[in-house]
Amino acid sequence: MEPPMLVINTVLSVMAYDYPPEKLSVYLSDDGGSDLIFYALLEASRFAAHWLPFCKILNMEPRALEVYFAEKSEPRNDREWLAMKKLYEEMKQKIEAEVKRGTISEELRKSHKGFSEWSSKVRKGDHQTIFQNELKKCQSKSTSSKRNMIIAQIRVSSEISNGQVILNVDCDMYSNDPKSLKDALCFLMDEENGHKIAFVQFPKIFNNLTPNDIYGNRSTVGIKVSILKLTLICLVLQMGLKYGCPVEDIISGLAIQCRGWKSVYYNPDRKAFLGVAPITLNQSLMQHKRWSEGMFQIAFSSYCCPFTYGYGNIRLGLQMGYCVYCLWAPNSFPVIYYVVVPPLCLLNGISLFPKVSSIWFVPFAYAFIANTVFSLVEAQCCGDTYRMVEPKKNVVDAKDEFLSTELYRLHREKVWVLPNNVCTHNQSSGRRCLQEI
Repeated sequence: MEPPMLVINTVLSVMAYDYPPEKLSVYLSDDGGSDLIFYALLEASRFAAHWLPFCKILNMEPRALEVYFAEKSEPRNDREWLAMKKLYEEMKQKIEAEVKRGTISEELRKSHKGFSEWSSKVRKGDHQTIFQNELKKCQSKSTSSKRNMIIAQIRVSSEISNGQVILNVDCDMYSNDPKSLKDALCFLMDEENGHKIAFVQFPKIFNNLTPNDIYGNRSTVGIKVSILKLTLICLVLQMGLKYGCPVEDIISGLAIQCRGWKSVYYNPDRKAFLGVAPITLNQSLMQHKRWSEGMFQIAFSSYCCPFTYGYGNIRLGLQMGYCVYCLWAPNSFPVIYYVVVPPLCLLNGISLFPKVSSIWFVPFAYAFIANTVFSLVEAQCCGDTYRMVEPKKNVVDAKDEFLSTELYRLHREKVWVLPNNVCTHNQSSGRRCLQEI
């Protein structure tokens, strides 16, 4: 289950779009059927009555709760801001208290008829369909199977709002630009090419990357958010979404493109959506395992393989682009080879590559230089920057690093101070750190 506060941050940020409210409906699909998520949405529906007018009247940004109050954390004399901050903290405390308890209290269950849908027999992936309309423009939808979740959501929305465009957002990707919806509609409504475009996709951008992005989460080519038009929605209802592997979005996108539709990759200067990336090694490995496993299944599928299913339907370059990701898992074998074999050969004096004087050295040098240059150019085109990392200097051993006579005098004595540490120095026994300060 996703953190309830994370979910409602995304829901409220999307509800606050700069778009006519009578034409905007938000549906939350929870395939886990969590009563904690339902309670969080119930509290968010009450808070939205204050939050949405606050956003639109003052035209404030960003419109994701957690991000906005984190950036505007300094004390202010603005009475409206302080009142909104208080309402937000109260809502957050209520939700986190129930999450910490692990279940909804009986008192809260009696306060809303929607909780009657949950019983002791309700389990994740094994429960009846639950539908509750909590806001005029916000519906909560739970289904018992991810296979039918989006299809059921489309059918329900067709009876309630009957919108011609659907924005599909993961719960961990909040809206960072309230005007992004209008920008995407420009592609779908274009007079020349709009009839050819099935969906507009935004890149996945994260706002919690580790220093130097040691887990490689930064990706300006990965797709996270899609906007679909009405004609495509009808196609989806006819053919159904493709499931059976962890990356069903790739199979569905391939099937749509093989039917002659085009897609648009839109990466504006101001990022339309920001999300949460795995920040630990375990989380990163689990995510990569899921992706690589699902895409490897596509490569060996007789129905979905890009080179067989896409042959004659999409151009060769797009087929190869799909295969790069589909073969992500077996690509680990040559990586392991280059990590293990060259060091072993070096330690044992075995020549693995041709000598520099040999003519056969040229292909190896060309492959290395071409790949490095191409990677640097590609990274720069995607907005990356370069930085030279200098090795840290040993301030303790370098006497010439001291910039004044006073510091040098302290160095000659027994006790001296460096940033973040108190150390003792002894000419004969060396130095040792006592404690951090």
